[in-house]
Amino acid sequence: MSTEKNGSSNSTTISRRNFSTSEKSEIPPMPWFGMDIGGTLTKLVYFEPTDITPDEADMEVETLKNIRRYLTKNSAYGNTGRRDSHLQMNDVYIGGRKGILHFIRFPTSKMATFLDLAKSKGMATLASTVCATGGGAYKFENQFLQEVNLKLHKFDELDSTISGMEFIDAHNHCECFYWANPKDDSRCEKVPFDFSDPYPFMVVNVGSGVSMLVVTGPGKYRRVTGTSLGGGTFLGLCCLLTGCSSFEEAIQLAANGDNTCVDKLVKDIYGGDYEKFGLHGDLVASSFGQMNSKDRRASVTKEDLARATLVTITNNIGSIARMCAVNEEISRVVFIGNFLRVNTISMKLLSYAMDYWSSGSLKALFLEHEVCLFFSYFRTVQILKKKYFFFVS
Repeated sequence: MSTEKNGSSNSTTISRRNFSTSEKSEIPPMPWFGMDIGGTLTKLVYFEPTDITPDEADMEVETLKNIRRYLTKNSAYGNTGRRDSHLQMNDVYIGGRKGILHFIRFPTSKMATFLDLAKSKGMATLASTVCATGGGAYKFENQFLQEVNLKLHKFDELDSTISGMEFIDAHNHCECFYWANPKDDSRCEKVPFDFSDPYPFMVVNVGSGVSMLVVTGPGKYRRVTGTSLGGGTFLGLCCLLTGCSSFEEAIQLAANGDNTCVDKLVKDIYGGDYEKFGLHGDLVASSFGQMNSKDRRASVTKEDLARATLVTITNNIGSIARMCAVNEEISRVVFIGNFLRVNTISMKLLSYAMDYWSSGSLKALFLEHEVCLFFSYFRTVQILKKKYFFFVS
């Protein structure tokens, strides 16, 4: 296989592998999916073939055509399903087929609605198997089989995370990045990071909760710790405090809020910096520490509460991650997970905190795609064919 980048992270040119007749017969029937069913959000990736011949089009069943049209011609599915078009990857070769990877998400709490929709589109009439990861792959296994005739091949989410991360970065060299000048809006920018020689590194997987892993080599990792205060905590508290009903709404509220109206800062206690220990006056000393004042509670807005909640959760994650990295003598920490989707606030907070508290020795890194989902999709094709036919860069 030869590869050549064409200047876009979403497109590739790859020499096509020639498949024997026996190999082609092992390629599973369409449609091809992979799923990551998390505690808060379900992520689905769909492969849309773009090399369909006229003869093949004539032979396709109408149900398959309808599913493809529905998934690719819409960006919203019902009230809560969304396709992230900015993550779309073009010119991907799988099993000798050329196509596009589409990324779709919906709240896991709406799984029954998703299955009803899948049934209405005729999925139950198409014999198919989907590789899935996340706790929901176990929780909803029987429902998938009963409702839409889909068998779930289950894979451990942490195995999938590490394997997917190694795979996608090896084949998409613009995948890893960091934020330069995260505290200066006029100069802040995303900068690509060369992750070709990564080991050792630490992964902080922020989903509903948080897991922290040390990776020492290909497929070699161990979980060092975690915290129950993650993305699910942020959304749950925001729903309670502000009345919002979605992650996107909570992030939008936080973007327009001021956490200093809610949190107690170092300067609120010392009147300025705490110079003896090098603590700047604008650092948070007590999350929600101003809310013991009746006057403060009367003047605070729901935007302020959302921002303070986001800062509290993010600071806690960053603090634990930094201590783990120092203890493990690791300088590169990769933050992943759906909590960081559409959440540049947290990414910049983590970037600044890791750099500031380590005096520049630690770097917070991020990825463009959901790596756990990538591996789930990769495994979907791999298991059904018992071979590796996935080519993308």
